[in-house]
Amino acid sequence: MPHRAHRFHRPATPRRAASRRPSETTLFSGVYGLVLASALAAALDSPGEADEPGSDALWVLLTALASAAAHGYAHVVAHRMSADGAGIGLRAMLAEWPVVVAALPTVVLLLTAMPSWWTESQAVNTALVLNTLLLAGWGAWTARRAGRGWAASVRAGTADMLIGLVIIAANALIK
Repeated sequence: MPHRAHRFHRPATPRRAASRRPSETTLFSGVYGLVLASALAAALDSPGEADEPGSDALWVLLTALASAAAHGYAHVVAHRMSADGAGIGLRAMLAEWPVVVAALPTVVLLLTAMPSWWTESQAVNTALVLNTLLLAGWGAWTARRAGRGWAASVRAGTADMLIGLVIIAANALIK
């Protein structure tokens, strides 16, 4: 399936019905954004260093924005847009918005550590657990939306959750 920003034809389904179903790009980018935010938050939280949750939140957000723009631009370069595709380059980059949205829970949790409501490590650990649960829910939900049964959907959610668990384990082992 082509990247949604590169479609030149109108979809056969009505716009309203199509808007209720997440696109492949949205699903891919959502998972990518959650994994990116988890890994970066875990890497930025180093024991023995001063807590800088605001700085870490900014890094997570900027990295998500840069990754989204780079991924969209890579699609533009890969497809070598013709003259008929004028303006499609910016649309391709903007189509990666789910990467940034998926990183926002991590950013918000890091920002809640700024007023000393809790430590940065607690915020990061909470973000890792939340993102892992979101990956599980996202995987199960998308499988159900694709018409799979409950057993297959739970397996899909579990498989997605394993990505988050790998990041949690790596975070524990590296620190």
